[in-house]
Amino acid sequence: MGVFAEGSRRPAQRIDALQIALIAGLLALAAVSWALTGETMEGMDMGPGSDLGSLSFYVGAWVVMMAAMMFPSISPMVRTYALVQRSRHARRGLGEPTAEIVAFVTGYLLTWTLFGLAAYATFALVRSFDIEAVSWDEGGPYLAGGVIIAAAAYQLTPLKDACLSRCRGPLDFLTERWRDGVGGALRLGLEHGAWCVGCCWALMAALFALGVMSIGWMVLIAALIALEKLLPWQTVANRGIAVLLVVLGIAVAFAPEDVPGLTIPGPPDAGKAMEAMGMEGEGNAMGGKSTAPGAGSMER
Repeated sequence: MGVFAEGSRRPAQRIDALQIALIAGLLALAAVSWALTGETMEGMDMGPGSDLGSLSFYVGAWVVMMAAMMFPSISPMVRTYALVQRSRHARRGLGEPTAEIVAFVTGYLLTWTLFGLAAYATFALVRSFDIEAVSWDEGGPYLAGGVIIAAAAYQLTPLKDACLSRCRGPLDFLTERWRDGVGGALRLGLEHGAWCVGCCWALMAALFALGVMSIGWMVLIAALIALEKLLPWQTVANRGIAVLLVVLGIAVAFAPEDVPGLTIPGPPDAGKAMEAMGMEGEGNAMGGKSTAPGAGSMER
């Protein structure tokens, strides 16, 4: 498709000041996003099944959270895309492809935003049934642990391997899917985001099961995503993460009080978390109903 220069299937691999600036910019945006996420979600962790708040609050927090969690792991893809675009622009006598790079990253975030909206809708639907059997005092720990173990099982599937290989192979992806222009860059970002969602959706489900408002669990899941995408040993990383998730899932199901960093739904701290989101009188999806506003506790 004429993506690369004549006589070569690879763009120039030199790392110059602009490439360093691009990678540094992505990491800086990730760092700022982590800071904003920490400030926004301080005191909001209600453990497994944490309430997601209003749609507007959730969407804003989700986009920032995705930038924080995903930008480090997509930096090789963005760098490779920028190298190809710069090579093509140079051959055509054009300037820096800033607009295309921004469109690519925007498309990537849009895909994850759509996934986040689907997760929000699923959460709201399940919660609307008000099933007592999945409250934390009933089957909640087993449900949360089961979701985490299911994420471990997905790590071992051919679909996971296929999606992960796409995420780890920037040149192959760009060669097969290349499109010109800003619109093409946006579509490429959307498509790469779709492969990334296919790769990581189960890990994100595990995050919801552990407490999506918990900075600690966000850091863990982000680290696992980065490891499986960036380490040279794909199979070792993938299987190692599966083992870790199985152990974590069993612990959450049968001994949640002993899991470091896991907030147990229901204590006073969970009530304070709801107040921080301005959610009076609503409960945790796995933890029963709250008492009167300001009571600082939840019925068990």
